[in-house]
Amino acid sequence: MVPMVDLKRQFQEIKEEIFATLTEILESSHYILGPKVEDFEKKTAAYHGVREAVGVASCTDALHLAIDALGIGEGDEVITTPFTFFATVEAILYTGALPVFVDIEPDTMNIDAGQIEAHITDKTKAILPVHLFGHPSDMKRIMKIAKKQGLKVIEDSAQSFGAEIDGRKTGSFGDAGCFSFYPSKNLGAYGDGGLITLDHPKVAERIRELRNHGSRGAYRHGRVGFNSRLDEIQAGILLVKFKHIDEYNRKRRNNAMLYTELLSDRVSCPVEHQGAYHVYHQYTIRSKKRNEIQQKLKERGISSVVYYPAPLHTQEAVKFLGYQRGDFPVAEKAAREVLSLPMYPELEEKTIRKIAGIIKDIV
Repeated sequence: MVPMVDLKRQFQEIKEEIFATLTEILESSHYILGPKVEDFEKKTAAYHGVREAVGVASCTDALHLAIDALGIGEGDEVITTPFTFFATVEAILYTGALPVFVDIEPDTMNIDAGQIEAHITDKTKAILPVHLFGHPSDMKRIMKIAKKQGLKVIEDSAQSFGAEIDGRKTGSFGDAGCFSFYPSKNLGAYGDGGLITLDHPKVAERIRELRNHGSRGAYRHGRVGFNSRLDEIQAGILLVKFKHIDEYNRKRRNNAMLYTELLSDRVSCPVEHQGAYHVYHQYTIRSKKRNEIQQKLKERGISSVVYYPAPLHTQEAVKFLGYQRGDFPVAEKAAREVLSLPMYPELEEKTIRKIAGIIKDIV
């Protein structure tokens, strides 16, 4: 069986480092907001070239707390993409704000920056792009629009740790960058975890209050907050894996290049725009024979996943927004064609060639 991600194999390569870190934390008996969390926040802030990083319990919470701390709430509108994981829109709705969808680019499947301004109203307060599958959104154009219109920008960087535009990391362009450390991510914990990167110390302080029940300490609560803290054990694990992240991403890119070399004449393969550094959280192909390909891979013991089978505007949970099927044809077409193949740093060349051979026999 070929999995989508082989976390066991990765663990075997770093287990001595992991065990040493866990022993250190367990012997310290310091489990919540301890020195590992602080160290991880400092190192990831420096890595992204920003002044602040705040560890939280998940990327969903990162998005929620960032939106809240930036003063976006009831009745406000946030422009985002309909082609992403549901947490993106959940986080907007948690604050009382409303998502406004804009269709996607057909090649990267990120939000189409060229369509954003047409959806701006007097209620629009922010743009929330998603760096889908590890390819950066068009942040230069998005930031120009935001500056012109006086809007905040929150980057959903859940799938793009280490991705860049002209050498600048995703998560460092907007007012806040929000990352996921779900185990399968490029930089994954052994449980849930999230991070917010930003250049605004006052906003960072508000987020630190929000993540800890609205408290600055000493059981004094200035507002109602949440329980959303990155715990010490996960921070320790992430510190170990953080040392390897650039190598992990380089290996993912090498695997992606081989996939593309073998498959580009048969299916639509991922692209990399000029100036972009794609970190291939997913290697996602497109084909009208998607279902046939997936079935044949399954028969041969090879995993594959459709990310995402139903764009957000078609989801029952957000029916109240009033969108209809057909409103975002590019996203809907992508949902019918996309298929993500196994992708992880330890994936072997022979396995990639086997997967590609099966696909080539079908298409």
